[in-house]
Amino acid sequence: MCFGHILVAVDGSQACAAALGHARWLARQGDSTLTGIFVIDTGWADFIGNDWQSSSNARQGFLDHIGREQDAQAQAARGQFTAAAAGLGDARFELAVGDPVRVLLARLNDPQTDLFIFGRRTFQVSGRPSLKSAARTLARHATRPLLLLP
Repeated sequence: MCFGHILVAVDGSQACAAALGHARWLARQGDSTLTGIFVIDTGWADFIGNDWQSSSNARQGFLDHIGREQDAQAQAARGQFTAAAAGLGDARFELAVGDPVRVLLARLNDPQTDLFIFGRRTFQVSGRPSLKSAARTLARHATRPLLLLP
C-alpha cells in the first residue's frame, strides 16, 4: 500500500526510533513524502500553576529551564529525522508550537495526511504527565489512518 504523505512524530529519543524507522521504510517503498514533526509544548505554565511558595523567580526559572530543555530536544529531533530521512526524495522536518496532543491530532486528521505514525512513548522524555496518554487520545479521536508502534 502506498501513501502520498506520511507524517511521523519525532522527539529525538529512542522512544520514537521504531516509528521513525517504519515511516522511513514506508516512504521509501511508496516514494512518499515524509514529514517529521516535533511539538514545543506550551502547556507547562498552566500545568505548574501560579501558586509557587518559594522565591518569586523560581517559577520563571523553572519555565526557562523547560524552554531550554525543549529547544535542545527539538534540535535532537531535527537531527534524528535528518539522519533517518537521508536519501529520501521528499522529506521535511516541521517544528510546531502548542499542546502536543492537540497539534498532533489536528495534523493526524488533516486530509493531506495519508498516514500518521506514532510511537506510544514519543514525547514522554520531558513531557508533561498528560502526554502519557497521547497514543490513546490520538487513537480515540483519529479520523484518518494512524499506525501506533511500541
